[in-house]
Amino acid sequence: MLMTQLANLYKKLTDNRQLTFAEFERLLRAFGFELDRIRGSHHIYLKRGLPERINAQPDGKMAKTYQLRRFADMIEAYGLMLEDDR
Repeated sequence: MLMTQLANLYKKLTDNRQLTFAEFERLLRAFGFELDRIRGSHHIYLKRGLPERINAQPDGKMAKTYQLRRFADMIEAYGLMLEDDR
């Protein structure tokens, strides 16, 4: 995915707009998070050097709003940046 596409997804996130679960996972990977495990519908993502993890869970095809907000808060709290177009 091109950086401009990732930047557009990030803008959707910061504008409090809904993302599909696939878009949410793309953003997680682009910010350096790696899928640690899947337990049921819970996809657990970790990022080296961060004490917190992200629990991503689909709601149909969409990402859950509260998980998107938590991710946006983590980006701000830890000063995370888009890493690449993985």
